[in-house]
Amino acid sequence: MGISRIGQVLTAREILQLVEKDMRRVEEVMRLESIASVDAITAINRHIQDSGGKRLRPTLVLLSTQLFGPLNEQSVQMAAIVEMIHTATLVHDDVIDAAETRRGKPSTNALWGNQTSVLAGDWLYMQAFQCAVRARNFRVLDLLIGLTQIMVEGELIQLERIGRIEITEADYMELIDRKTASLFGTCARLGAMAGGASESDEAKLGEFAWNLGIAFQLVDDMLDFTSRETVLGKPVGNDLREGKVTLPLVYALQRATPAERELVATVLREREYKTVSFDQIIGLLKRYQGIERGKERAESFTERARTLISTFPDSAYQRALHSVTELVTGRDH
Repeated sequence: MGISRIGQVLTAREILQLVEKDMRRVEEVMRLESIASVDAITAINRHIQDSGGKRLRPTLVLLSTQLFGPLNEQSVQMAAIVEMIHTATLVHDDVIDAAETRRGKPSTNALWGNQTSVLAGDWLYMQAFQCAVRARNFRVLDLLIGLTQIMVEGELIQLERIGRIEITEADYMELIDRKTASLFGTCARLGAMAGGASESDEAKLGEFAWNLGIAFQLVDDMLDFTSRETVLGKPVGNDLREGKVTLPLVYALQRATPAERELVATVLREREYKTVSFDQIIGLLKRYQGIERGKERAESFTERARTLISTFPDSAYQRALHSVTELVTGRDH
C-alpha cells in the first residue's frame, strides 16, 4: 500500500490513500440516494455534495470496519448514511443560524430560502433512514434513531441558550456531546459492527471516536476566533455573532471584570461587531488565556482517544485512526 510509518503518525495524504477508492463508492451511493422526485431537493443535495467537506465521519466508518475485517457493502452504506444525516443537520443549522455561506459557498437557505431548505433537510433525514432500513438490522436502527434524537435535542438546547452569557463549561460540554461527539461515536460503532467486531471492541472504538468528536468541536470553536474567513469558509467570530458562547469565551468570562463581561453581552444583544469590535473580543480571550485553555482541554480528549486506539492491534487502519487524532488537533479549518 506504500504507507510509511514514522512512529504512529500517518499524514493526511496517507490516510486519504487508504480510503479514497472506497470513498468514491460512498460518494456514488450518496449521489444516487440524493435523487428525488422534486427537482429542488435533488438540486440542493447536489449543491451540498459538490461543496466538498472533510468527509471525516464516513472516513471513520470505513477505517473502523477495516480495523476488524475487509470492507463490505454494509460499511459503504453506513458511511453514506452518516454523511447524509450529517448533511441534513448542516442544512437545518444554516436555516436556524441564518447562515449565508457554508464551506466558502452560498448556503442552501441563501439560494433556495428557508422553507425549501428545511424540507430538503427533512427529506435527506428520511432518505438516510430508508437506506438504513434496507440493512434489516435493528441494532443499526437503534443506534441511528437514538443518535438523531440526541442531536435534535442538542439543537433545541442550543436554541434555548442563544444570547445567554451565563453558560458554564458543563453546559457547553453537554451541547457538544449531543451535537458532535455522539455522531462521531456512532460512526465508529457502525463501522465496527460492519467489520464483525465484538460488542466490547465496538463500545471501546465508539468511546475513542466520542473523545475525538469532543476534541474536533473544541478545535472548531477555537478556530472560529483564530482562523481566517478564506481558510474557514465562513466568517470568523460567527459563533458569538449568532449568540453562542463557546468554551474559549466561557473560560475568559470566568475571570473577566463586569465591564469586560458587558463587552460580550453587547455583542450577544446586537448580534454584530458594531459597538464592540471583534478585536476587543480577541483581546479579552488573549488576556485570560481562553484559547490556550481551550487547546489544553482539547488535548486531554485527544490523548484519551490515542490511549484507546493504541489498545487495538497494529495495522495500517489502526495507525490511520491514531493519526486522525493528530490531524484533528492540528488543523486550521
